[in-house]
Amino acid sequence: MQPRAERRKCEIYRVTFVGLAVNLLLSAAKLAAGIVGRSAAMTADAVHSFSDLATDVVVIAFARISAKPRDAGHDYGHGKYETLATLLISLALAAVGAGILLSAVRSIRAVAEGVVLPRPGAVALVAAGVSVVVKEILYRYTVRAGRRIGSPSVVANAWHHRSDALSSLGTLAGIGCAYFLGEGWRIADPIAALVVAAFIFRIAFGLIRSGLGELMERSLPPETEEEILRIVTADPAVREPHNLRTRRIGASIAVEVHVRVDGDMTVRQSHALTEEIERRLRERFGEGTMIAVHVEPVG
Repeated sequence: MQPRAERRKCEIYRVTFVGLAVNLLLSAAKLAAGIVGRSAAMTADAVHSFSDLATDVVVIAFARISAKPRDAGHDYGHGKYETLATLLISLALAAVGAGILLSAVRSIRAVAEGVVLPRPGAVALVAAGVSVVVKEILYRYTVRAGRRIGSPSVVANAWHHRSDALSSLGTLAGIGCAYFLGEGWRIADPIAALVVAAFIFRIAFGLIRSGLGELMERSLPPETEEEILRIVTADPAVREPHNLRTRRIGASIAVEVHVRVDGDMTVRQSHALTEEIERRLRERFGEGTMIAVHVEPVG
């Protein structure tokens, strides 16, 4: 395995194991607080946190696979497995959002039918506040690491942490209203949960759209392709780049481009020219960049 790929895999493991440990402790604490504090909202929030444990396991499992070098059956490596992990995490997010939505609707319907929601205990209020702070810190730590190593699955997992922080924020607001303002305000808990569910759906569908785009070989953004063309034509001997094709494969990108050069240029000279193009592209986009340059004569 290439040293860079090994370092990247170790970084993914380190970040994800930190999240796994934090989620395990926090989920258990929130579940206990929900039961002791008689708070259905906190118990549901604990279930949300437990879902983070599942996504941590997915990231760890797929990091090992995606870090494998290319082989006879995978000419472009195994980077797509990381994209698949991103989609699985996104679907888990959507499922969590649906669960919160259904729970909130049931509570609102119960209030409409005259049911008085129970007053939660102070322990549930404290647990919600601690959860917001801890999960926001974990989000910032994870998303920073994911962007640094270019891992879409780690970034997706970071957003799962952020969704948990938002869920806890809604829970905190609802529990706070129910605890301090009396029976008339206890419906604030499920209403806040509806807002949180909507935000979770927005995050999940954004990640799903991005992951499907990679699986369907969507081209890189126009500004990235323009930068690639500038790098390709940095040498004046290279003319008229065309037939540019780009795509993302996990943390790496693939670039195919046709260029025209002087028809009298020797094979050795044109080969040196394409090697220099490849060097500049890999210097900008990483050593794992997959490049194919087709040379055509002018005149």
